[in-house]
Amino acid sequence: MAMGKFVIRTTKTGVKFDLKAANSEVILTSEVYKSLKSCKNGIASVVANAPVAAVEDQTAEGFQKEKNPKFEIYNDKAGEIRFRLKAKNGQIIGVSEGYKSMKSCRNGIDSVRKNSAGPVTEE
Repeated sequence: MAMGKFVIRTTKTGVKFDLKAANSEVILTSEVYKSLKSCKNGIASVVANAPVAAVEDQTAEGFQKEKNPKFEIYNDKAGEIRFRLKAKNGQIIGVSEGYKSMKSCRNGIDSVRKNSAGPVTEE
């Protein structure tokens, strides 16, 4: 079975990672880190937190607050559904692309859980 992978890339302002599914689709994107070391720590945080993170659907009325680590599902400014993964300390580790449907968004979360054990590559 093909696995996803973490791809580290350099930007103008630092280093960031994408978690890609087996089909090479980006399912989670990190913030920009100042150093490669902190970027790799971010990846380690996804690996540690994604499998055990609760899911908090903030689009639901009167939604249940979950403890960190958690995936938060929310509506973005464009009216699409996204999720972000938060670490135990509440820091955002990564965010998804925008989805048109809740089903696709939840599939994205499942995909992050499945693929977060993937290898790390550098571009």
